[in-house]
Amino acid sequence: MMIGFILAIVGTALFSLKSIFIKLAYVEGLNADSVLMVRMALALPIYLVILVWLMRTKTRPSVLPSRLLKITFLGFIGYYLSSWLDLKGLEMISAQLERLTLFTYPFLVAILGAIFFKTPLTRKIIVALLIAYSGLWVVFSQELTLSGDQVPLGTLLVFLAALSFSLYVLFGKKVIHEVGSLWFTSIAMAVSSFFVLIHFAVLGDFSTLNITPLAWLWLVLLAIFSTVIPSFMISEAIARIGPAQTGIVGILGPIVTMGLAIYILNEPFTPWHGLGMALVISGVALLMFKK
Repeated sequence: MMIGFILAIVGTALFSLKSIFIKLAYVEGLNADSVLMVRMALALPIYLVILVWLMRTKTRPSVLPSRLLKITFLGFIGYYLSSWLDLKGLEMISAQLERLTLFTYPFLVAILGAIFFKTPLTRKIIVALLIAYSGLWVVFSQELTLSGDQVPLGTLLVFLAALSFSLYVLFGKKVIHEVGSLWFTSIAMAVSSFFVLIHFAVLGDFSTLNITPLAWLWLVLLAIFSTVIPSFMISEAIARIGPAQTGIVGILGPIVTMGLAIYILNEPFTPWHGLGMALVISGVALLMFKK
């Protein structure tokens, strides 16, 4: 179980770098559609190479048509739809507010799990959620007072991204157990990459892409360290410790993002931010440490 928690923490931290790399790419003149397209175009060959390696060295799981359809759907909602909504929202709001809104998904995972799968919400999980999300709400409220007219729409888009990813986390657990985390992640991410490329081919314009050398650096880091590596870590964490606890550990993400946003992007930090961060850390500590 400890390995599962470690994978969840490191995977969450790497995913938290995503907002910073995206904001830096936006500074270089790119938009959400172009960043998402290049990100997944860079990641796709890696997933395909991993799939080829799995086919040659590992026993192939029984991927029935119905199971493949589930993986395709999960890839669509978890990494295509959620990513697109997140990046569009990030055009309108700060990295801190984006991360705080996106990481409402542990709460959504726990509640949806209780509704659909009768997963028990233990007293420990409930108390941890209340403490952590009271902290997130403090910071969230403070950020709302510092932003402009696009905050409501941007926040709504990111919240929908959180909902989409929550469904992916919740319904992905069973399929991950059936086919294995490596197989599942490789197929789901390859599928989502194809959805992204089709999306840009239909709605975008390759001739207008103007990517600076610095933007290429941020996009490569985004694709490798904030997409490929953490995607495998989070899938394996879900398989080991379950979606609810993986999701709750994920609330460490805003802390990492806030620190980097303050240091790299020069976003504001107030005592309210500090109070919220302290509450979030307390909630995660309650979850992590046994009696």
